[in-house]
Amino acid sequence: MSLFHAVGLLITLVALFGYLNHRFVRLPDAVGMTAIGLIVSIAVVGYGAFDPAVTQWARFAVKDFEFEAIVFHGVLGMLLFAGSLHINFADIAKEKWAILVLATVGVALSSAIVGAGFYFGAKLLGINFPLIYCFLFGALISPTDPIAVLGILRTVGVRKSLETRITGESLFNDGTGVVIFLTLLGIAAGDYEPSIGGIAWLLAAEVVGGIVVGLALGAVGFVLLKGLDNYTLEILITLSLATAGYGLAEFLHTSAPIAVVIMGLVIGNHGKQFAMSERTRQHLFTFWGLVDELLNLLLFGLIGIEVIALSLSPGDFLPGLMAIPIVLFARWVSVGAPVLAMSRFRAFGPHTITIMTWGGLRGAISVALALSLPPFPGRETIVGATYIVVIFSILVQALSVGRLVQRLNRSTSLK
Repeated sequence: MSLFHAVGLLITLVALFGYLNHRFVRLPDAVGMTAIGLIVSIAVVGYGAFDPAVTQWARFAVKDFEFEAIVFHGVLGMLLFAGSLHINFADIAKEKWAILVLATVGVALSSAIVGAGFYFGAKLLGINFPLIYCFLFGALISPTDPIAVLGILRTVGVRKSLETRITGESLFNDGTGVVIFLTLLGIAAGDYEPSIGGIAWLLAAEVVGGIVVGLALGAVGFVLLKGLDNYTLEILITLSLATAGYGLAEFLHTSAPIAVVIMGLVIGNHGKQFAMSERTRQHLFTFWGLVDELLNLLLFGLIGIEVIALSLSPGDFLPGLMAIPIVLFARWVSVGAPVLAMSRFRAFGPHTITIMTWGGLRGAISVALALSLPPFPGRETIVGATYIVVIFSILVQALSVGRLVQRLNRSTSLK
């Protein structure tokens, strides 16, 4: 199947899932499309018991989508740019220390807890995983993706400060999680020495390098936008930042996700105020808002479809079910410890830890990182565990967090 045909098939399937959800299921778009895609995938795999040729063709077609390539070398840069473009830097600045600690220390702590918990939990199930691959699982599952839940949180009255923390954390912890994952993958492959100093240096180089590249390219974009008053060309310039800028950051071995987030913040704040006419501002922000919504729907629909391509055995599901409470516990600790430590210097609402724990969804980035793992004994088990945690996150946490917030709102005001 050609790339053109694969993209056309993907868009058609996701559009059909969206139509069915809107007409009959009526769940939030992202959740409903994932659910319908999952049901269709299970039906196709189940039908394979009667006609294996159908399942084989479907699996071959889905593998043509190359999920990890779509995420990391297709939509991630544009999604992160769109997300950061719409964030007010003043709001981020008010929560900068909370966001910084949660997106760095929090992700590292969660990765360690999940890795250790999965290692010992697997031993109880009679499965022996190398410790390094358990920590890889921790790194790939720790970044949060609250896109599906943010709309629900806004409708039930979450305070702006908490919404900013969740949004800001998700934008930056994607970059931190990917850096930790790639560092651990390099150690597993023998490319790096597993020393604390070496790992810290690699992480610092990636993160600081991403910030520097993002600021530099954001400044270049600002200068170009200021010299124009043509919204089509200005939109094209921002597209180049989100795509070619992402690629340049990768080429320079810095954190591309962090670089793109910084670019988006520069253009969405300084560029919006000083380099755009009102007409350009309206067209550019409308364009990126639409791109954000469409790409997210495509990704969530694809998550549902992707189960067809997974070669999972019944024994792979038990470690995945075991991973759910481990991941939730790690999220609770990785949010709770920093919040309690920072509560000496600033006020947090009484339910901040609860909402950020249950509202910390996992999504496409975790699945893509899992699928990018090289072959090793137990790889499919880790991929399956990732997929189960992500599906639980989308179908259970995202659907229930609104009711949780409403119940907490009735008992006390949220900060």
